[in-house]
Order: sequence, then structure tokens, then C-alpha cells
Amino acid sequence: MSIMSICTAISGCYWRSPDLLSNRESKSFLKLKAGSSRRPRRAVVTMSMEAGVGVMGTKLGMMSYFQANGEVVPVTVVGFKEGNIVTQVKTEATDGYSAVQVGYQRVRERKLTKPEMGHLQKAGAISMRHLQEFRLLSVDAFQPNQRLVFDQIFQEGDLVDVSGTTIGKGFQGGIKRHNFKRGLMTHGSKSHRQLGSIGAGTTPGRVYKGKKMPGRMGGTKRKIRKLKIVKIDKDLNVVMIKGAVPGKPGNLLRITPAKIVGKNIPKS
Repeated sequence: MSIMSICTAISGCYWRSPDLLSNRESKSFLKLKAGSSRRPRRAVVTMSMEAGVGVMGTKLGMMSYFQANGEVVPVTVVGFKEGNIVTQVKTEATDGYSAVQVGYQRVRERKLTKPEMGHLQKAGAISMRHLQEFRLLSVDAFQPNQRLVFDQIFQEGDLVDVSGTTIGKGFQGGIKRHNFKRGLMTHGSKSHRQLGSIGAGTTPGRVYKGKKMPGRMGGTKRKIRKLKIVKIDKDLNVVMIKGAVPGKPGNLLRITPAKIVGKNIPKS
């Protein structure tokens, strides 16, 4: 179909020869003509590579842990519900990249849709609520319905990256959200907790992008890197990680080996 027939098919559009077009219109005409033969772009996988396969856990809370030398260490206690089972192994040949999909937290079958149940039954796994992928360099050591045990992957003293959803704070002002200072509360001041000026008037006559202003605070995905595993308790099926991790008790956590460029992650 020619460009003329396309234009005449559109209501209110008329055809003019390219010689009669203005400079701006001729540039648009050339772009339209050159872009008509372009091939559609293929989707590119941009998922970050993991240093190794990880597991999912549930945050139980924080406590003080006394080490053998008497030192007190603040730790986060992470428990494990039934799950951490491999539900799918993705390879370069079948999916274009190598990854291991892991399921966590067993639920009743009626809580899942039929496509979700079919996906899990294909792997021979139980019904689970959460599914996450771990992109790896090699997936030869994994197979569907394989159970991942924390103490077989990690040891005490290892460094891990822990990611989760932070506690939601709702809509907050500039003082709480961005740690702004407030105005005077006395001496006739009329500005106490207000945001104040957000830009000039005539020039530039707009608000710059990224301006720190009141808005939704918390409830976002956050990763804390290089936290140390202090204690692994097999009897209680919990692990103690030094420091704080995102979220409140009961939240889902993703624990992976810490990324160290040049050691377990290639520099490229």
C-alpha cells in the first residue's frame, strides 16, 4: 500500500507531492519512508545475574544474640515454611537464558488458579503461593521438584543479600519522607511543616523532575547487601542474620549469596 493510499484512507488527510512539502514536513516524510522497512525489535532479557541459587524465607522479628566471646549482636530471625522447591529449570535452548524458578509457602489448591496449578503439577511440585527466579550461569545441577535446603547452600559466616518489601508508611510530608527541617514554631512564623518554595516563577516556570516533595513513602522493594549469617539453627529451622532486613514480621524475604565482582560475579 502506498503512502498516498494511506493518507486518503484517513479522514481529513490530503496528499501532496514531496516536492511541495515544507522543510519540517519533508523530514517527517523521509522518516516515515525510512521507518516503513524497519524490523520489529526483539525483547531483551535484562534480569541481573545472581552469584548462586538462593531461597525464600519469612521474617520473624529481631533479637539480641550473645556470641561465645560475650559480644551482643543485633540479628534478624528468618524462618522457613514448607517450600523452596524447584518448579522450573530454564535453559538457553528453551527460554533464551539460564535460570531456576523456585516456589515457596504451601497453600491450598483452591487458592491458586488452574494455570498456576497446571504449571506446578507439570513439575510434580506441591501447590505454593510464591514463585521467583534465580538467573544463573549454569543450571546443570538442578532438576524440577528438587528441594533446596538452606544449610546445604549457606554456612555460618557467609555473606548474603536480602531483599524484600519495606514497611509502607502511606502518604507522608517532606519532613518525614525526606528529612527536611521545619520552620520556626514561634516569633510570628507562618511556616511550620509546609514544604515551601518548589521553584522559580517565570524562569523556568515549571517544577524540575525529581523534586523532593510529599508523597507515598515505603512499600517498595529494597535489597540490603553483604549481611553476615550469624547462626543457623536446624532444630528450630531458622537462621539469624546480622542487622536489619526490609519489611515487618511475616514479610517474604529473598536470600541470595552476596555479589562480589571478580569473585563470584564476572567483571563483565
